[in-house]
Amino acid sequence: MLGSACRCSLPVSGVPVMSTIESSISEYELTVPGMGSDHCAGIVRQTLQRLEGVAEVRTNIASHHVSVSVRSGADDSQRLRQAVERAGYDVAAVRRGAAADEADAAEIEAQYLAQARRRLWIAGVPATLIMLLMVPHMFWQPVPGYLAMVAVLAFPVVFLFGGAATHKAAWRSLTNRTLNMDVLISLGSLPPYFIGLVGFIFPMTSFMEMAATIMTFHLLGRYLEAKAKGRASQAIRRLLTLGAKTARVERDGTELELPVGELQPGDIMVIRPGDKVPTDGEVVEGESHVDESIATGESVPVYKEVGSPVIGATINKEGRLRVRATRVGRDTFLAQVIRLVDQAQGSRVPIQEFADRMTGRFVPLVVLISLLSLAAWLLFPETLRPILYWGAQFLPWVNPQADGPVLAILAAVAVLVIACPCALGLATPTALMVGSGIGAERGILIRSGEAIQTFKDIKVMVLDKTGTITRGEPRLTEVVAAAGVSEQHLLHLAASVENASEHPIARAIVDGASERGVAAAEVTGFRSIGARGVAGRVGDEQILIGNRRLLVEQGITALESLDESLQRLEARGCTVVIVAGDGRALGLVAVADTVKGESAEAVRGMHKLGLHVVMITGDNERAARAVAEEVGIDEVQAGVLPEGKVDAIRQLQARYGNHVAMVGDGINDAPALKQANVGIAIGAGADVAIEAADVTLVRGELTGVVEAMQLSRSTFDKIVQNLIWASAYNVAAIPMAAVGLLHPMIGVIAMTASSLSVIGNSLLLKRRFARIGQAGGVHEA
Repeated sequence: MLGSACRCSLPVSGVPVMSTIESSISEYELTVPGMGSDHCAGIVRQTLQRLEGVAEVRTNIASHHVSVSVRSGADDSQRLRQAVERAGYDVAAVRRGAAADEADAAEIEAQYLAQARRRLWIAGVPATLIMLLMVPHMFWQPVPGYLAMVAVLAFPVVFLFGGAATHKAAWRSLTNRTLNMDVLISLGSLPPYFIGLVGFIFPMTSFMEMAATIMTFHLLGRYLEAKAKGRASQAIRRLLTLGAKTARVERDGTELELPVGELQPGDIMVIRPGDKVPTDGEVVEGESHVDESIATGESVPVYKEVGSPVIGATINKEGRLRVRATRVGRDTFLAQVIRLVDQAQGSRVPIQEFADRMTGRFVPLVVLISLLSLAAWLLFPETLRPILYWGAQFLPWVNPQADGPVLAILAAVAVLVIACPCALGLATPTALMVGSGIGAERGILIRSGEAIQTFKDIKVMVLDKTGTITRGEPRLTEVVAAAGVSEQHLLHLAASVENASEHPIARAIVDGASERGVAAAEVTGFRSIGARGVAGRVGDEQILIGNRRLLVEQGITALESLDESLQRLEARGCTVVIVAGDGRALGLVAVADTVKGESAEAVRGMHKLGLHVVMITGDNERAARAVAEEVGIDEVQAGVLPEGKVDAIRQLQARYGNHVAMVGDGINDAPALKQANVGIAIGAGADVAIEAADVTLVRGELTGVVEAMQLSRSTFDKIVQNLIWASAYNVAAIPMAAVGLLHPMIGVIAMTASSLSVIGNSLLLKRRFARIGQAGGVHEA
C-alpha cells in the first residue's frame, strides 16, 4: 500500500498528471489481492525494482494496487505479472496506460474476501473434527485408529484446500530469494505433519493436530484481516456507491434515460426533485436547493439558480433543474475525491521507515532464531528445562516433563508462527485508511501520509485574507443618512442609480438593498463619470454617487457633516461612496469584503491548538488590520505581492523552524502554498491552488483547518500506538517462544490477535474523532 510520498497528484480540475520525464515510459497498474501489509508490499516493490527498465514502483495496500513505470516501448504486462507471481503473490489484473478503476478494485477485494472465507470453511470443518477427536483421546480414553483419522483429516487442511495456496506462495518466495509470511507458516505446518507420520512406525507424540490447527488459524487470520481492512477502507467503497446510475438527457428534442457512463460534456440533463445529480455541471434553467452533504459535509441544502455549479452525486431537493454537463467520468469531483483518498491511503509516512527497516530483516531473523531454538533444545534440554518448570506455575500448556526432541520441535515451530511482521506492516496503512476516510466524509482531503506527520508539528498558521478569512466579494455593510434623510430613501436612491452599472461595488449596493427589502426604481439619464462615480435621475431628483473628490468638483455641499462617519468606515477597511441629490450630500453607503461567519471561531480553535496565526495579504494595511482585529489574528503582513508571499513564508520558516502551514484559495496563493511545510487549499478556490496544496478543504470553511489538524494529530497518534504495540509484541513473544513458554497453537492465535489489534486500534479513530466533532472541542495532542 505504501508508495513514495510526493506532493503532486491529480488536480481537482480532473486533468491527470502524466509523466513527462521520458516519452518512452509506460505506466502499468497491477492488482495484487494478497498484498495485505507493508511487509508484503516491500517484497513486491523489491521484486519489481530488480527488473530491467523499471523506473518506479508504488504500492497501495488499501486498493491492492501496484503502479509501475517502465522504460520500454514493448508491452511488459506479462513480465511484470510473472515477477510478482514468482515473489509469491497472485495477480488479479494488469492494466497498461490507465489507472485501475476503483469499482473494479472493490469487486476484486470482495472476491478476495469470499475466497478467504471459502478456504477458512473448507479447512475449519476437518480441523474442528480433529479437535473433537483429540480432546477425548488425550484426557479420557484413547480413540481407536486416532493417528490414521488425524492424518486423513489434516491432509486436506495442510496440503490441499487450505494450505496449497500458502505453500505455493512460500515456494515462489523462496525461489525468488525473498521471505514472506507464507514461508513462516509453511515451515510451521509442514514439518509437524511429516514428523507426526513417524508415529505410524515408532511410538511418539503426534504433531499433525498442531499442523492442521496452525494452518486453520492462519486462514482465520487472513479472513479476519481482510474483513477488518475492508471496514477500514470502506470510505472509498461508500463513495463509489454514491453516484447516480442513470441520467435523463435532452437530445434532439427528446428526453432519454441513459447510463451515466454515456454522458458527454455539454449534454443537457433534466434533474427532477429527489433525483441525484448525474455528473458535475452548471444550471441553465430552474432553481432549487441541493443537498451537497456527501461532497462537503454541509448538512444545510445549498440554493442553486441559473449559472450555479452543481456536483455529481448530490441530491436535488425540490425544484426541477436543467443542467449542462461540464465534467464526466474520471474528471468529476467525486472521481477526484476517490483518487485523492486512494492516494492518501497509499502514501508513506516518514515514521514508517523504522518499520520498513525492521520488516525487511524480520523473516530471515525469525528463521535463524527458530533454528537456534531447535538446536539448543536438542543439545541442552536439561539446561533449559528449569525455565519450563518455572513457567508451568503460570502457563497450563507448558509441559516440563516432555522429551527433549518434542520440546525442540515445539519451541522451533512456536517461534515461526508467533512472529508477525504483518502487525508492523499494518500499523501505518490501516491508520491512514481510517483517517483519510474520516477526512473524506467531512470534506477534508489530505493528500499524503507525509502531510499528516508534518501537520501535527505545525506552530504557525498563515492565512490569506480575501476568500479565506473573508467572503472574497463586496457586500453592503452600512448606510449612514444625513440629517432629514431616511436610510430607506437613501438606499433606494443609491440602488436605483447603481442598478444601471455593472461595477462590483454597484452590484453589492443593489444586492444589499434587495436583501433589506428596498426596491430599485427606473433611472433616466444614467452616465459614468471618469471611473470616479455615476449619475442619473430618479423621479424628480438628480442623483450623483462617487468619492469626495468627485463631489467637491461638482460643487456638492454639506459634506462636512459626514466626515466623522466617513473616516470611521474607511478605518474599518470599507469602500465608501457618497450619495448626493439636488446639490447636497444625502448620506454614505459602505461596501466591504465581509468576514466569513466562521472565521473568528476558526482562529479561536487555532489558538487552542497552540498556533501562532498570521495573515498575509496584498490588501492595504488599514483594511487588513480591521479584519485581523475582528477575528483575533496575532500578526499581520499587509501589502504583500504574490511573489512576496513566498519570501514571507520563508522568513516565518526561519523564525519557527520549518513548522509553517498556509491556507489560501487563489491562483496567487499557489507558490506560497507550495513553499509552506503544509499547504491548505480552500475548496472553493482555484484549481491551481488546490493542486499546489497538501490538504484541500472541500467545504471552503476555515473551521475545516482546525478539524484537519485534529484529524492529523489523532491519525498520527494511532500510527505511533500501532508501531509501539506491534514492536513490543514481537520483542516479548519471540523470546518466550524460543525458551518453550509458548505452545505453537497459542502462538498462532496470538499472531492473528496482534494483527487484528492493530486494525482494531485504527478503527477506534472513528469513535475518537466522532467524539471530538460532536463536542465541538479541540483535541490536545
